[in-house]
Amino acid sequence: MTLKATKFTPEVLLTAPRRSAALPSPGGTRALFTVSTYSFEQHKKTSQIRVLDIASGQSTLLVDDLSSSEPSWLGDDEFLYLKNGDKGATSIYVGSVSESTASSHYEVASVNGGISNVKVKKLPNGTTALAVSALATPDGELANPDAEKKPHSSAKIYTGLFARHWDSWITENSNSIWYAALEKRDGKYFLGGKGLVNALAGTKLSSPVPPFGGTGDFDIGPSGLVFVAKDPELNPAIYTKTDLYFIPLTTFTEAKPSSPKIVATPGLEGYTSSPVFSHDGRKVAFARMQSKQYESDKPRLLLLPSVDDVDKVEEFYATHDGEGGWDARPETIVWSADDSTLFVTAEKEARSLVWELPASPADAKELPTAVKAVEGSVGDFHLLSDSSLKLFVTSTSLVDNSCYSVVDPSHNTAAIVSSNSKQGKTFGLSRSSVDEIRFKGAGEYEVHALVMRPSNFDHSKKYPLAFLIHGGPQGAWADSWSTRWNPAIFAEQGYVVVSPNPTGSTGYGMALQDGIKGEWGGRPYNDLVNCFEYIADNLPYVDTERAVALGASYGGYMINWIQGHPLGRKFKALVCHDGVFSTLNQYTSEELFFPIHDFEGTIYENRAGYEKWDPAQHVNEWATPQLIIHSELDYRLPITEGLAPFNILQSKGIPSKLLMFPDENHWVLKPENSLVWHQVVLEWINKYSGVDDEANDLAKDVDALRVE
Repeated sequence: MTLKATKFTPEVLLTAPRRSAALPSPGGTRALFTVSTYSFEQHKKTSQIRVLDIASGQSTLLVDDLSSSEPSWLGDDEFLYLKNGDKGATSIYVGSVSESTASSHYEVASVNGGISNVKVKKLPNGTTALAVSALATPDGELANPDAEKKPHSSAKIYTGLFARHWDSWITENSNSIWYAALEKRDGKYFLGGKGLVNALAGTKLSSPVPPFGGTGDFDIGPSGLVFVAKDPELNPAIYTKTDLYFIPLTTFTEAKPSSPKIVATPGLEGYTSSPVFSHDGRKVAFARMQSKQYESDKPRLLLLPSVDDVDKVEEFYATHDGEGGWDARPETIVWSADDSTLFVTAEKEARSLVWELPASPADAKELPTAVKAVEGSVGDFHLLSDSSLKLFVTSTSLVDNSCYSVVDPSHNTAAIVSSNSKQGKTFGLSRSSVDEIRFKGAGEYEVHALVMRPSNFDHSKKYPLAFLIHGGPQGAWADSWSTRWNPAIFAEQGYVVVSPNPTGSTGYGMALQDGIKGEWGGRPYNDLVNCFEYIADNLPYVDTERAVALGASYGGYMINWIQGHPLGRKFKALVCHDGVFSTLNQYTSEELFFPIHDFEGTIYENRAGYEKWDPAQHVNEWATPQLIIHSELDYRLPITEGLAPFNILQSKGIPSKLLMFPDENHWVLKPENSLVWHQVVLEWINKYSGVDDEANDLAKDVDALRVE
């Protein structure tokens, strides 16, 4: 029997179990994953490590402990995980799936610092290699900020960039990769050699790359370690350049590794990502962007044919003009069991798909083909087993928050193993609510939008419009799950939700994406105008006279831009989350390469380019009620970008409200704060769209029926 929520509310969204991506065992019979929940009654979070039986789809509890995380297989039975301790320390534990009681687990090592991003690899010589990331001090020692003596002064002094990044002020410590060999004695694992060794000590290199770098920034294999790091000779706030490095290792007990070798990629100077060793450890597949000042440039899929020659790299689908023959953005990379094929993820029209291609650029004559998968977007995937031709895929969709499936590329089939929400049924959601539209953009191109209707949708009725504008701006609304901007939350309030992917969006080719450069309030705005008009003319069940618009980050910028332009008068209310008030304030941000690219130069070289698309230039036209949301730890767009528009709205007498979180960054992540966020947003839009009035009328009708 499937338990079903009576209504998909913010409380249901935020208390629903959240599963991690699942990691299949070497034999392909089981998969490890974590699941966390939050209780608003008890105001606390729980977290478990569980093992999934792939054949039955049933899972078993292994660890019930909020401090335990990152399970990784050591074989088909034993697994490793991390456990946070007191004063910033971390313990490495090993347990057995066949002995599921935590009392049988044992500590392999205790580390005086916070470690994360675990990678374990069984090497052909029998060695089990381990790599993790952790903060390092300037002299290469393991850093533990929680155990450091607190200074008497809180002053911070900077003479270079970054001063702060994302939500933290920069310290002298930096990320580093640490390695060790897991050896066995008397049936138990221990760290061989001298324990964890800092692979980057004395190099001026740092990896994973902040603020979001993780296990995708490095890999370990039979021949050593590959990793991505920023160029230490370039200003990290002005340039995106990250390089790929190789460190030879044979035993992973080397007390002092050799110096990293930089992998040469002539003509490509941007972000490097997703390095993955082939199974034999001789080759490395990875991706790299061309521009060193464009964070969303197209990643080119590359191959290092031999780690013995780091100066020879081959590009897949290379063209003479340098644009590349595959108009997509490859991300995650997985080698087939025999190293003859690559599987990569890439977006296509609001879905993240797995694509298949030969593992040699010379053999890749045809463009990659999409592998069949369940509906939605792929978030993570692995080979089902060390020798399997099948894939184990973790995905989500607009109605399902976690789905594990087995995909067979050779037969183009996909079979669901486990759906966390029974494909949306536990939320009262279904694919019948999901639709899409296409309309003419501001130029000679088509624009795509996702549509979500209420679960009780009636074609004969009209529903107010919730118009969602995504951030980035180089991003996209996708057929995937979100606990921050979930279209179903708005649809279940009684809206038809339209989520357009206008100029600047990813997944529709680089021409559409790159069209936003120097056009922040131009082409994207006109695309949105066309979208609104298309809805009014072609979706008779949508009441555009009761429309509301919401956006975050660049979407928040667009809300402020719309407010000062004719489209703003089409909406009953607006919601701006962490948006840009004035483009002239872009240098209060941290990653300065972003405005340098998007506004075609620095503010002191091209001030007119910043002024042209400045929402603050049009405040005289502001008139629509607007909710402003901003957080004090948002260093991407400082809180003054929220205070200024609120002050103007209030000064002009326009109905407005400010919601501020002192302990959140660009995203509202804490469950209690997220609940307030949802409550305030829904209260605001429902008030102005008339949804509250409809609910009150319905309640009166129900009461009248009870009386009769």
